[in-house]
Amino acid sequence: MAKDSQFADVRTEQPSATSLSQKLYFAAWRWHFYAALYVVPFMIMLAVTGLMMMFITQFDGRDGEKIAVTPQSTALSVTDQAAAATSAVPGDVVEYIGPKSDALATVFRINTGDTHQMVAVNPYTGDVLGNWDRRTGWYDFADNVHGSLLLGDTGDRLIEIAAGLGLVLVLTGLYLWWPRGGDTSVFIPNLKARGRTLWKSLHAVTGFWISALLVVFLISGLAWAGIWGGKYVQAWSTFPAEKWNDVPLSDSTHASMNHGNQNDVPWALEQTPMPASGSDVGVTGTAEGAPVDLNSLVALGRDLGLKGRFRVAYPRDETGVWTINQDSMSGDSATPTIDATIHVDQYTGKILAEVRFADYSVAGKSMAVGIPLHMGLMGLWNLLLNTVFCLLVIFVCVSGVVMWLKRRPSKAMRLAAPPAPADMPLFKGVLLIAALLSVAFPLVGVTLLAVLAFDVLVVGNIPALKRALS
Repeated sequence: MAKDSQFADVRTEQPSATSLSQKLYFAAWRWHFYAALYVVPFMIMLAVTGLMMMFITQFDGRDGEKIAVTPQSTALSVTDQAAAATSAVPGDVVEYIGPKSDALATVFRINTGDTHQMVAVNPYTGDVLGNWDRRTGWYDFADNVHGSLLLGDTGDRLIEIAAGLGLVLVLTGLYLWWPRGGDTSVFIPNLKARGRTLWKSLHAVTGFWISALLVVFLISGLAWAGIWGGKYVQAWSTFPAEKWNDVPLSDSTHASMNHGNQNDVPWALEQTPMPASGSDVGVTGTAEGAPVDLNSLVALGRDLGLKGRFRVAYPRDETGVWTINQDSMSGDSATPTIDATIHVDQYTGKILAEVRFADYSVAGKSMAVGIPLHMGLMGLWNLLLNTVFCLLVIFVCVSGVVMWLKRRPSKAMRLAAPPAPADMPLFKGVLLIAALLSVAFPLVGVTLLAVLAFDVLVVGNIPALKRALS
């Protein structure tokens, strides 16, 4: 990736590098290549499915939020709208999804016993405009591929390794690209070049310009992953339920509000226990004397300053709570700093807990902004930025493959990996770095140690295998 011709196109089995700089260059190139072998297919998959989800959200919506109606002077009460929904699709209402504007339908999620049905209702006439199975469309297919390859936890772990190795790609790529000898032309591609040199310039310069955003996307993706996210970062950064002033707690966490593999609650709250109904604690919530029902909960949300679309989840059992939620991750708004989660006792109407963006930890705030940024939900500028970014990620992956094919000897039936430098003086340092990565990023560190051991102990001692991979 560097411009220095001294290191440019080495094809020999053993590089003639003598200086420490040259040896580090060849070592970084070899690790960049090995990481890319695994990461490139995943990166292309993530970029393609990411584009699918962004444009489906933009033009069709995920939960019927794009269904238009003709505004009228008076709307039905939300309980009447819910009754209209259950008259068309019998079952229990479990969630109200308010419209973003007066010209859009209200949507209810109904548990029919076998499935969760989404029902769109005209808020002025009560007409049911359509119903469908929740999370079974093209958006959800792309989301499931994006998050787990349709393989559950196994797919999640494979993608977590790919995201972690993606960070290795960025770091080694930046080292290879780093300008040498005061050459500042590396900030723009050399369009006068031809052949592999042109591809190399386009690959390196494009990779440099997307590297910062790629790191943001990889870290935010890793934070959702099962090991690094669920066991490490999220566990340390979750919202402490102790802030709720001795409110009785449920045995369930906020993650129980998720629907299957879909994340419906803020990242910082997923591992926090839910409060429980049935006590006298809490502060004034719904209007005194009013029944604690959907009407009063929606009114409470408005009184608390929630504008546009927000959602109300019904209590799930005798100790469950009403939950009013507005968060940008779910597309409720384009502004993460107005996110809010409010829990209300189902018997007294008192507010048991209210969590705003300002209450999150630094990691929680970072994820509250990073997730909608990652999903392209923060406005048109975000959609355009992410679209260009995904296309450039695909280009960097494809250009890397093209460079490899052009570097391989013609008709060679071997991998043609970059040669390892002889007498690498920092081998122990590499082992230490891999060990530290195993602690910080367990799956990534273990993978690096396994590949390093395979490269040194197996490939280096079996001539036929060495020829096949060299």
